Amino acid sequence: MAAPRLALSVLVLMLAVIALTEGLRGAGPRKCCFNFNNKPVDKERVSGYIKTSQRCSNSAILLKTVAGRQLCVRPSAQWVKELITYLDNKAAQGESSTL
Repeated sequence: MAAPRLALSVLVLMLAVIALTEGLRGAGPRKCCFNFNNKPVDKERVSGYIKTSQRCSNSAILLKTVAGRQLCVRPSAQWVKELITYLDNKAAQGESSTL
């Protein structure tokens, strides 16, 4: 009689642990990049950027264009680094001018 109760208790405990760990992992990254745009994009055509999740297999920057498109680019490319610096400075200037 004690053996089935113990087995049931262990099973319930295992299911609780699995449910907890799956919940902590979250749903996963929203967007990962597998194909990359290698051509430089004009800075006036870009409205912003985000970095992809660290859980993605490829490190990438997701550019948001003024036309509403999203482009995956490599963060190691020199033109991407310059574009990010430009966008960061543009955002910082915009924040300070509203004070």
